[in-house]
Amino acid sequence: FIILNFYDPAQTSIKEDIISKMKSTNNLSFNFIQTVNNKSENGTCILEYPKKIYCEYNKKNKKVIISNGSSLVIKTNNNNNYNVYPLDKTPLEYLLDKEYIIFKIRMLEPRDIDDKYINFELIENNNKINIFFDKKNHNLIGWQTEDIFQNLNVIFISSVKINQKIDEKKFILPKNN
Repeated sequence: FIILNFYDPAQTSIKEDIISKMKSTNNLSFNFIQTVNNKSENGTCILEYPKKIYCEYNKKNKKVIISNGSSLVIKTNNNNNYNVYPLDKTPLEYLLDKEYIIFKIRMLEPRDIDDKYINFELIENNNKINIFFDKKNHNLIGWQTEDIFQNLNVIFISSVKINQKIDEKKFILPKNN
């Protein structure tokens, strides 16, 4: 009787559905809105598991973020300057690793947010990462982290396309000048 009080089949079903969708996903293409310190930017991204991402921002400076799986580059096209960071020093190290996310989801209890979202909070190496899924269809809809400057960084994704043919050249980092 006590075990039945702690076992919620609906929560298990949600977790298993999310895990199943993640296992079958090799890449995602999507639009995003990023909010940092009450300032929003938007653009498009291609995410390829494991650990690759290419994002273009729609602002004037045409900021681009690229990860090749080991390094993260943030580049502005206005002056061709860019900064390179080791990927393992950023929360993207975990967000871009679907095997890690699946492993963590198996161990965590989902949280229901406003009866619209399912949330899992992952904590790893001083990184607190909240991942959000749509409660109805269990698709990934965004995440929340702290950036390298300890700013709250919220990403909402939309118009998601799964397992599209993508150009691998997108994940090539720029050469040193």
